[in-house]
Amino acid sequence: MRLPASLAGLTAVSLVLAGCAVGPDYKRPAALANKAPTPMAFKEADGWTQAAPSDAIARRDWWKVFNDPVLDDLEAKVVVSNQTLAQSEAAYRQALAIWDQQRASFFPSVTGTGSGTNSKSPNGFTTASGAIGGTTGRPIQTYTARLGLTWDVDVWGRIRRTVEAAKSTAQADYATLANATLSAQALMAADYFQLRADDEQKRILDDTVKGYAEDLRIAKNRFDVGVGARSDVLTAQSQLESAQASAVDIVRGRAQLEHAIAVLSGQAPSEVTIQVGQWNPTVPAVPVSLPSTLLERRPDIAAAERQMQAANAQIGVNIAAYFPDLSISGQYGFQAATLQKLFAASANSWSYGATLTQTIFDAGAISAKVRGARAAYDSSVANYRQTVLTAFQNVEDNIAALRVLQVEYDIDLAASRDADEAERIANNQYQAGQVDFTTVVVAQNTALAARRTVLQTASTRMTALVDLVQAFGGGWSATELAQVKQQPLLPGALIP
Repeated sequence: MRLPASLAGLTAVSLVLAGCAVGPDYKRPAALANKAPTPMAFKEADGWTQAAPSDAIARRDWWKVFNDPVLDDLEAKVVVSNQTLAQSEAAYRQALAIWDQQRASFFPSVTGTGSGTNSKSPNGFTTASGAIGGTTGRPIQTYTARLGLTWDVDVWGRIRRTVEAAKSTAQADYATLANATLSAQALMAADYFQLRADDEQKRILDDTVKGYAEDLRIAKNRFDVGVGARSDVLTAQSQLESAQASAVDIVRGRAQLEHAIAVLSGQAPSEVTIQVGQWNPTVPAVPVSLPSTLLERRPDIAAAERQMQAANAQIGVNIAAYFPDLSISGQYGFQAATLQKLFAASANSWSYGATLTQTIFDAGAISAKVRGARAAYDSSVANYRQTVLTAFQNVEDNIAALRVLQVEYDIDLAASRDADEAERIANNQYQAGQVDFTTVVVAQNTALAARRTVLQTASTRMTALVDLVQAFGGGWSATELAQVKQQPLLPGALIP
């Protein structure tokens, strides 16, 4: 149909008016309070020398820097099967759907109706007593077909601000999903390395049990020939049993780690068995980026920043309520007494008009909503800045940990070697009858504790490295927010 000239003019005026949007336009605030500049470098990185950093950390599969095929396989299953991530992914898809739903408000809503009725009404006279007399009327058929149109003209930008908020929320949910994925991957790596550390600790204890069993055999032989005390036999027996109990407890802890790894990969614990493997204490080098770069690499920072924009847009949504709401509506259709004449030119009918609605009195409700929206924005700014500060702290903590643990590991390793030598000398002296068995026991306990300390320090270093990778955002980048795209709203575009 041809749009009447007056309606076309009204539509054109509405489109011109719709060019403005009330409320503040979003500008990213300073990352730190009082507009303090972002630090130029991390303090704890001073004096930390790296050996040829690997560029693998720049890729999404950051865990490949450890060069462990078993870990690679486990990490691949996290994204595919982890149910916590599946929940976050569903929340992201829901946010995309809400964004599309809000965008649809830009367009008119068109409805179609068709009806057919058959009715009969009285056709006669009314007596003094109120009774209807005479003959009844003939049945009347009525057929209609109409198209209706309603359009809420976005004069003051309420819809645009709503769409802006929905888009920012969808991007925030995408970043939240990325952060949840990174956290799950980091936890998987930490659990895996702890499991490998338990494998090594079990090996150490098994070797220790063998050594203690030999000591017990020697103590018994010395006692049997009358050159040793029974207390030596009991002490050796007690020490052996204590080491055996520690080895059994390691099995328990390893089993729990294996169960946790199974759940992280979205599988039942009964479905996952990780064979005992070798412990590799080598910590790969990780490049340290600048603090300013960190703002673009952390998905939790990106999520907090997008939440700020969504909160800022809500201010405009509420301010728009101060102004009149303009809507356009119209109908075009046909009405006839028979189906054959329904679409005849003489059966044509149409109507159109515009409605302007303005709140006259609301006891300050709109003003309260605007104040609430501004407060919500201020809260989101504080949350963003706190997230940035926490990110800086995470990096500083783990750089310091890696630097200090490297020194600590070297000292622990030297102490363990000295303790092993002291244990060897004490054993030789005991078999030669130069010292009592108590000296041997002290040396053995010291050596075992030193070995376990070296392993614990190495395990802590590996966990600190995983935490540092997570603190840097893994291989994520804020440029990935461009992947958050809207669905087309054209007719049939969503039909596969």
